[in-house]
Amino acid sequence: MNYEIVIGLEVHVQSKTKSKIFCHCSSEYFGADANSHTCPVCLGLPGALPVPNKYAIDLCVKLALALNCSINKRTKFDRKSYFYPDLSKGYQISQYDLPIGFEGQIKLTLKDGEKTIHIKRIHQEEDTGKSIHNGMTTLLDYNKSGVALIEIVTEPDFNSAEEVKIFADNLRQTVRYLDISDADMEKGQMRFELNMSLRPVGQQELPRYKVEIKNIGSISVLEKVIETEVIRQSEILDAGQVPDQETRGLVNMNGKTRSQRKKESESDYRYFPEPDIPVLEFSDRYITEMRESLSELPDARRVRYMNDYGFDLYMSSVITADKDVATQFENMIFGIEDKNLIKESAKWFIGENLAMRAKGIPHENFSTLWLPLIVKGIIEKRYTKETAVEIFREAFIKGGDPSVTIQSTQFAIVNDSNVIDVAVAKIISANEKAVTDFQSGKNPNAIMFIIGQVMKELKGKADISVIRASVEKLLGV
Repeated sequence: MNYEIVIGLEVHVQSKTKSKIFCHCSSEYFGADANSHTCPVCLGLPGALPVPNKYAIDLCVKLALALNCSINKRTKFDRKSYFYPDLSKGYQISQYDLPIGFEGQIKLTLKDGEKTIHIKRIHQEEDTGKSIHNGMTTLLDYNKSGVALIEIVTEPDFNSAEEVKIFADNLRQTVRYLDISDADMEKGQMRFELNMSLRPVGQQELPRYKVEIKNIGSISVLEKVIETEVIRQSEILDAGQVPDQETRGLVNMNGKTRSQRKKESESDYRYFPEPDIPVLEFSDRYITEMRESLSELPDARRVRYMNDYGFDLYMSSVITADKDVATQFENMIFGIEDKNLIKESAKWFIGENLAMRAKGIPHENFSTLWLPLIVKGIIEKRYTKETAVEIFREAFIKGGDPSVTIQSTQFAIVNDSNVIDVAVAKIISANEKAVTDFQSGKNPNAIMFIIGQVMKELKGKADISVIRASVEKLLGV
C-alpha cells in the first residue's frame, strides 16, 4: 500500500542569554568542567526559589512574533513532573495551557509552490542536566540544567522530508538573524523531536498512532530518521498491525532508532501552575516594542532582493543564508542607486568573494566595499573581466585600496587597434591549420581558437568583441 507521511515537530532552541533562565549561573557551559556552573536553584535544592530571566522572556516573545503567533497577554509557568536522573527537582519548569505564543504560521517555498506550516505553540522552559552513560555507571553534569530553552511545537502539517528540512533551515536562519540563538547543533543549541505517523494516500484523518523520536541534533540526521521510519512503519502496517505509540531514541547518525519507552500522555506529566513564579502580564505597548525591534527576516530579504534588484532565487538565497554575509552585502551596496551595478556586484560577491573565503585564503585586509569599484570598471570597459579577476585576487590577498592596483599599467586595457591587429596577425601566422580549417569550412569553430590565442597573447587586456572584429577583418570574413 502507498502511504503518506504525517509529521509534527517539536524544536528546542537554546536562548542566547548570559545567565540561566531562573538563576544567575552562566549559561555558557559548553566545554566547562562538569558541575562548575551550578547553584542551589538549578540543582533544585530545597528552599531555592526561581526568578525568571526577563531577557530570556523577551527573546521568546520576539520569536513568537517572528513566526506570526498571537501572544498571551497573561502567561504563566507550570511544573511538568517526570522522573529522570538529570532532572534533579523531579519536575521541569515549563509552560502548559498558557504558552507565550500560539496559533502562528510560517510559509515554506517549495519546488512546486508554497505551503503553510501552522505553529501550535511557542513556550519558555528550562533545560535539564546531562546524563553520561559509561557501561553500568551513569554520571550527571548539571551545567546545562536551568539553561533557557524555547520550544516550538508545530501542527502535524509536514508530508515529506523536504518540507521538514526547509522548515528546519528557515527556523535556524530566523533565530540567528534575530540573535535569539546561535543554533549551533554541535553544541546542542538546537534539537528536534519528531512525531511521525503514516496513513494511506488520500486519507484525511490523522493516524491512530504517532511515534516520537527524541533528541535529534542534526538536520541531515532528521532527514535520515524520516527515511528509516517510513520503511519501519510501512512494514508494520503492511503486516496488518499498528505501530506502537512510543518514544524512540537514535542508535546512530544513519537514522536508525530503537524503542525507549511507551509514549506518555499529557496527564502523565501532572501539570500544575508553578507556585513560586507569579503570572506574567504583557502590555500592548510591550508587545508593540518587541514587534518593532524585529530585524528584517531572511524570507522578506530574499523577496526584496528579487523585487528590487532582479536577483533570481538562487542568488537571493545564497546572500541571505547567513546573517553576517547578508549584512556584509548590505554594507557593500549601501548608497548605490545603479541597479545593474548592484546586480553585477552581487554576482562577484557570491562568486569570487565567497569562493576565495571558502578556500580559507587570508582576507583580513580586504573590504567588499571595493567590489563595486572593480565591477564598475568592467561595465565601463576600462578593463576586461579576466583582468578584473586578477585585480580582485591581488586586492583580496594583499589588501589595500584596489583603485591603486587598477591604476597600475600592468592592468591597463589595450585599446590601440594597431596593437590588437599586430597580435592577431602574429597568431594567424603561427596557426595556419586553424586558419585553413576555418576558411575551408571544415571547422567553423576554429575562429574561436584563434580569438582565444589572441586573448592569451594580450594577457586578457583587450575586449573580446574588438579582438573578434580584428580577426574577422584579417581573415576576410
